[in-house]
Amino acid sequence: MTASGGECVTGRKLIPSCNVLWGVAPGAHTESRGASALAAFERKTGRTQAIYHAYHGGIRQLFPTEQEIAIAHQRGRHRILFLNWKPESASWAAIAKGDRRTDAFLDRLAVHIKKTFPEQFFFAVHHEGENDVRERVGSGYTARDYAAMYRHVINRLRARGVNNIVSVLVHMAYIKHAQQSWFNSMYPGDDVVDWIGFDTYAYSDPGYGHGDFAEVFNKRIEGKRGWPGFYTWALTRHPGKPLMIAEWGVWSSKRNTRYKVDFYRDLGAEIRRFPKIRAMVQFETPHNQKGQDSSVDSTPAALQAYRNLGRLPIFQVAVTP
Repeated sequence: MTASGGECVTGRKLIPSCNVLWGVAPGAHTESRGASALAAFERKTGRTQAIYHAYHGGIRQLFPTEQEIAIAHQRGRHRILFLNWKPESASWAAIAKGDRRTDAFLDRLAVHIKKTFPEQFFFAVHHEGENDVRERVGSGYTARDYAAMYRHVINRLRARGVNNIVSVLVHMAYIKHAQQSWFNSMYPGDDVVDWIGFDTYAYSDPGYGHGDFAEVFNKRIEGKRGWPGFYTWALTRHPGKPLMIAEWGVWSSKRNTRYKVDFYRDLGAEIRRFPKIRAMVQFETPHNQKGQDSSVDSTPAALQAYRNLGRLPIFQVAVTP
């Protein structure tokens, strides 16, 4: 269903009535991340971002912060917050069993959210959890521990009246992890997962992660330890869930500068082959932990291609209360 005049709008669980939400985690791994980084990103790319993505951890800082609330409420630029929270005060198993300090924080968080931010927002609990799985008895970090921890967090917040969180289960989209026997045990349950997200990146130089959009996002592996691709996996195991590319980007290369331009240019057509993808969130950093650069303006040609991509009709969705 679309609004009058055919406009695409956000609805229940922030699922757009049509098209794909467009967003960014700006200034990642830099001191300028936040409102200033978002403003700079929107200036250079020539459009308002429908989603603003930020990260939190531990049990001290409540969120959304004042700055994040201001970003969501900026006059004339309605945005959806997408907030990651990584619990670090106890093991997954301990949190699932009701760790006292974590529960106390969740209770404070519930009060804070109800008081300061009634709008729907995306909320991820410990994104890319598979990277921290320790699949041995008693580790506190098994795949089933993760699922139980995730359930506990979402259910505790909801039980305390936080009904505006739209939960996102965010995977790494790393095939080596997905092929493990424990991978599907990470799923917390349809009742506590609203969206399924994947973090996936394209690499400008040949090798893993190099290719077109389908190769990067839905890479398949044939053989005894085959893998159908993340899109195909989600479509098969969780057909009722909208999908989000929760982090994406193209890592730059001085040797192959044309690759990023071509990837941006072709993505607008290629994404139409994946209709369950309803949101894409750019992760922009001049340097990650490995020194890799995903800046959309690494070259003038890349910036123009990204600007053109963001202007396509498929990425236009009005954020509505």
